[in-house]
Amino acid sequence: MVTHALLHKWLSHVSDLAWATDDILKIIVAIFLPPVGVLLERGFGSDFCINILLTILGYIPGIIHALYIILKF
Repeated sequence: MVTHALLHKWLSHVSDLAWATDDILKIIVAIFLPPVGVLLERGFGSDFCINILLTILGYIPGIIHALYIILKF
């Protein structure tokens, strides 16, 4: 019984770690290429188009939008 509980706790920790690693990589990509970060998170769609426009208008707004999208979803 104790072994099952420890295994369950360990597996949940490993899945949380994998999720965090995925987001960290997306954040790093979003800092250098904001539209690619949004593309990885949401695919082609309105968020991607909005991010391209924001990045063209100003690099910093594109980064802020990309980080918002990655951290929200």
